[in-house]
Amino acid sequence: MIGLGANLGLREQTLASAAHALSVLAQVELCALSRVYESEAVGPPQPRYLNAAVRVHAELSADELFERLLAIEAAHGRVRLLRWGPRTLDLDILWSDTAAASTRLEVPHASLCERTFALAPLLDVAPELAPRYGARLSELGGAPEVLGRLVHSADGDVRFESAP
Repeated sequence: MIGLGANLGLREQTLASAAHALSVLAQVELCALSRVYESEAVGPPQPRYLNAAVRVHAELSADELFERLLAIEAAHGRVRLLRWGPRTLDLDILWSDTAAASTRLEVPHASLCERTFALAPLLDVAPELAPRYGARLSELGGAPEVLGRLVHSADGDVRFESAP
């Protein structure tokens, strides 16, 4: 499961574009898309974030998938200047159904249990994790505000749909 976040530029379109970029990667199958949540940023003062998650089946190692995520971030204008600073796109491996051995990553994500903006979309795409993380999401105050959802259309594109 991959977390998506954006707080600069056209946030909704960026999340949809990133999900589409994941869907067309070789050896990656897009399985589920979450709702889109809006929350305050962690770190220095900056615009609010939109966050979502996608469930993928990847025939890649965690490190190979991570390299592809970095390339998608770069293609969306991501520049790493300040830890927890504003960004056009942030992609994180939140969870893996397989034991993802990596020297560069901690999976599940190291801060997963402290971030409602990661837990809520994760549970959208992996409801089977609710026994493990549902109570923690409640302890943190519940899910952030829902703005809409990512939708995978019949033509293979991904788009953002506003909440009714």
